[in-house]
Amino acid sequence: MAPVAVPHALFEQKWPEGQFCYFQMGFVVDDIGAAAHDWARVFGVGPFFVNPPVDARWRFQGHDAEVTMQIATSWAGPVQIELVKQHCERPSIFGPPLWAGSTGFHQVCTVTPDFDAKKRHYQSLGYEAVAEITGPLRVAYYDTYRDFGFFTEVVEDTPGFLEQRAALAAICAQWDGSDPVRQISATGTS
Repeated sequence: MAPVAVPHALFEQKWPEGQFCYFQMGFVVDDIGAAAHDWARVFGVGPFFVNPPVDARWRFQGHDAEVTMQIATSWAGPVQIELVKQHCERPSIFGPPLWAGSTGFHQVCTVTPDFDAKKRHYQSLGYEAVAEITGPLRVAYYDTYRDFGFFTEVVEDTPGFLEQRAALAAICAQWDGSDPVRQISATGTS
């Protein structure tokens, strides 16, 4: 029997807007498919859109590096749920040496139209970017782990970014519980 999308008060509250609206909660998982099915079964969250593993180039701890990772996303009201699985043994923010957990809550994420100002803000508070993607979409992970138990991800708001997220959120808002885990191909179709 397919899980039924169940309204949940936690995901229906109004959230702050602007620079400090954390639109995403990210979790590191061992098995993307199993974790997505669990979220659907336990919390009524879905469908999850599972992307194929990719090799992401970034600056990690000040050096050019690469990590092979896979991401699945869904929406629980105003909050995107992101599941991340690392598919390599290279050091990254998703495993040792920075993150001691094997699975569990990993990061919150916010979107900003002024990426450089947000970077200065976190650096002025003593939080360094330990990983940065500098491609067409700039993303940085700040080491807030020691103070809060999670990292803080900042994504630059580029044209179409929030619109794409809104389209996926609308699909999730209308989800009827069927087909809870949807594979996305490299061309973007399932």
